[in-house]
Amino acid sequence: MSKPSLPQGTRDFGAEVVRKRNFILDTIKKVFTLYGFGPLETPAMENLDTLMGKYGDEGDKLIFKILNNGLDHPGKSEAARKDFELVLQGKNTKAITERALRYDLTIPFARYVAMNAGSLTLPFKRYQAQPVWRADRPQKGRYREFYQCDADIVGSTSLWNEAELIHIYKQAFNDLNIKGIDIRINSRKILSALAELCGDKNMLTPITVAIDKLDKIGLEKVKEELVSKNINEDSIKKIEAFLSINGNNDEKLDALKNLLGHLNDGKKGIEEIEFLLNVLKHHSPLNEKDQEINVDLTLARGLNYYTGIIIEVKAPETVKIGSIGGGGRYDDLTGSFGVKGIAGVGISFGIDRIYDVMEELNLFPKDIYSERGILFFNLGEAECRKSFFLLQQLRQKGIRGEIYHEQAKMDKQFKYAQKKQVPYVAIIGSKELEQELCTIKDLESGEQKVFNLNEAVEDIFYLINNRE
Repeated sequence: MSKPSLPQGTRDFGAEVVRKRNFILDTIKKVFTLYGFGPLETPAMENLDTLMGKYGDEGDKLIFKILNNGLDHPGKSEAARKDFELVLQGKNTKAITERALRYDLTIPFARYVAMNAGSLTLPFKRYQAQPVWRADRPQKGRYREFYQCDADIVGSTSLWNEAELIHIYKQAFNDLNIKGIDIRINSRKILSALAELCGDKNMLTPITVAIDKLDKIGLEKVKEELVSKNINEDSIKKIEAFLSINGNNDEKLDALKNLLGHLNDGKKGIEEIEFLLNVLKHHSPLNEKDQEINVDLTLARGLNYYTGIIIEVKAPETVKIGSIGGGGRYDDLTGSFGVKGIAGVGISFGIDRIYDVMEELNLFPKDIYSERGILFFNLGEAECRKSFFLLQQLRQKGIRGEIYHEQAKMDKQFKYAQKKQVPYVAIIGSKELEQELCTIKDLESGEQKVFNLNEAVEDIFYLINNRE
């Protein structure tokens, strides 16, 4: 018999980890709610046609496909073998697979908007926190199953939406006490102008896919990839000149105007970035120095659906984990589902990476485990009946608690309470029962208090709710 194991790139989460993850999610969801977003959930699987072709060639390769039911049917086995040969050749056939696990939350959201466009109040603002799956190579901070936490606005082209989404990033990371984040912006319009400068706007996808790998593989490897995509030497020199632009935001924008300002997309992209920087600098109470916005021309976000401002959040420099959030504008995402003219913009939080950052920097609150609760000892049949009665009354008042599952030595029950990090234990032995008393012990301070059984519920309730 083989040992039990997990699929590579997936994880179990015990109570301690779940509490920490919930702390992150609850903190972010509160910020979403403050900004007028409502919750949405979509299925774990989507029709394969919904997902394919939305993430570029690189992304499409990472989609987890689900085999159809009934492939083992004797009457279908020969046809299934032939269809599997097509799949091995990189082709998709509905005879083998029609569904897939969702790759992200954005495309399912776009599908939802397209299906419900006639009944939605626009602009429509939703947040969503659910797992997604990618057939990627597992490594630190990168898993095959992981949580995304998104906020999107559809039905508006206003750049004030981008400003609000950046504010959400600022406030959420501030509330999580993560200091020193690096928020970067660029524009796909600028990258489109770069492709036009190189002679063909259709080169946008191979250029952005290559640029998106710059921080991972370096400039020389990026140039090699561009060559492999049949991009000529003159164009590669122009891309290299673009990537070499540096300085502060104003200096970068001035250089961009000289390089791309004569092109329509370049001019629009520069104007949008200037507007956003102006709003965030002069109309923002959240303009902390460690949350400045940086124009990053190497930021490409190699997903095909982005059309305007793109955003990425880097973890503090002390943590080598890379991006912990990102997003951007996608003005025709629903168009692929037959619904034209619905603009959109959104951001995503990388919950698993944020967890790793907070764990490494020891940022989780100390009281994240200290649930207000109580354990009643089990010291005999009659004593247990009385304890159970009191516990039920406390639960009705909202106090978390349990009773030890069997009669056992007090030392064993104390150890159980300590492992569970229960702040209080209630002791009703034969002596206490006879005298109608209940002893409550604070496991942190060691202090003990004795209450009358008839008044114990109110006294325990007050004690737990006023714990410092």
